Amino acid sequence: MQKPSLAIIGRPNVGKSTLFNRIIRKREAIVNNVAGVTRDRIYVDAEWSGIHFTLIDTGGYLPDTGNLIHEAVLNQVMEAIREADVILFLADVKTGVTNLDVEISRLLRKQNTSVLLGVNKVDNDKLELDIHEFYSLGLGDPIPISAANGRNIGDLLDVVIAQFPDSRDLEASAEDEFIKLAIVGKPNVGKSSFVNALLGAERLIVTEIPGTTRDSIDTEFKYEKQKYRLIDTAGLRKRSKVRDEIEYYSTVRTVNSIRECNVAIVLVDAVQGVGDQDKKVIEHAIQFNKGIVLAVNKWDLIEKDMHTAREFELEIRYQIPYIKYLPILFISALTKQRVFKTIDIARSVHEERQKRIKTSELNDFLAEVTATNPPPAPGGKYIKIKYCVQVKTAPPVFAFFCNYPKLIKSNYRQYLENKLRERFGFFGVPITLTFKKK
Repeated sequence: MQKPSLAIIGRPNVGKSTLFNRIIRKREAIVNNVAGVTRDRIYVDAEWSGIHFTLIDTGGYLPDTGNLIHEAVLNQVMEAIREADVILFLADVKTGVTNLDVEISRLLRKQNTSVLLGVNKVDNDKLELDIHEFYSLGLGDPIPISAANGRNIGDLLDVVIAQFPDSRDLEASAEDEFIKLAIVGKPNVGKSSFVNALLGAERLIVTEIPGTTRDSIDTEFKYEKQKYRLIDTAGLRKRSKVRDEIEYYSTVRTVNSIRECNVAIVLVDAVQGVGDQDKKVIEHAIQFNKGIVLAVNKWDLIEKDMHTAREFELEIRYQIPYIKYLPILFISALTKQRVFKTIDIARSVHEERQKRIKTSELNDFLAEVTATNPPPAPGGKYIKIKYCVQVKTAPPVFAFFCNYPKLIKSNYRQYLENKLRERFGFFGVPITLTFKKK
């Protein structure tokens, strides 16, 4: 049975993301005193009293003023309202009932969904005396809570799960096997558009304003019988341009997304070409030993002939010579050109990352390559690599046992890696070679 869902709705800066983080017991949504930090709707699995449900955080509800981002946030809020089994309308005891609260309550009273009214920032008994004015919203008994210090959160969740359909019949299911993909790249490269092209829905806000997505958004989908978890991230910026607390946490979140994924799909802007920030993103993925697919987006904007793609690829590999093993695709999130091909390649890279080579095959390989090109003998010392074994998968790690491991030079290490790739593949996957004394 599909898990029930709870959406948190309210005007900006009433503490929706703080409550969201309190319920899931970790800092998932960015929390800041600046109004309107959360823009997309964020989905996370949550649990209370043995009942598992999907928790949805939304951007602050604002009237449609013609502002591009305000309009996009409003659309996200309306989608969450339509999806949720239970809606929690969150108000602020310290500001009292506002005109915007009245507007939201009118909207919610029209829904055929269970609506609960939570009044936040009720930090003590004295403030609890002020909640009575919220009865005027016509949404039943207001529930006084404090997301910041956890006051009455358990009581609130007891009421929530009692409203879920068939909640007693719901059981926690085992985690399915997902391939986790991080969609990464510099701001405005088309990450959200890429996700939307996959899902066929405006699940994430897409505008022409760089940096619209601030939180990392986990989205699950199924393609060709394989389940995926997509992580759409805020754009990585140079540290010198991280000008405020929100940008800082978004940058940290992006790095964390790379750390948590199986395969990073790195988007590059075809119009702007490869820049220092693109290289930095790739370096992060290599540093964390993730599978990597390089997707050149906005390919529909490039004038091209039959040689353009090949020349573009050669230029990328010239500028970043250490990515010879990475697949490069030319895509358009706008027209969906090769978008699903990117997922096909990511799945292949994931499989390569999990591949294990038999020890007997590795040692046959080792005997062959060292006979053709033995390791140099610095200082007249004879170096003998005696055997090799794969000690880890996902990411793949190979241990070479020899008499003088510290004397193996970097160029010979690179030779062994190149030969390993020629023989066994590992397309799109960083591999680690360690040398140990026998």
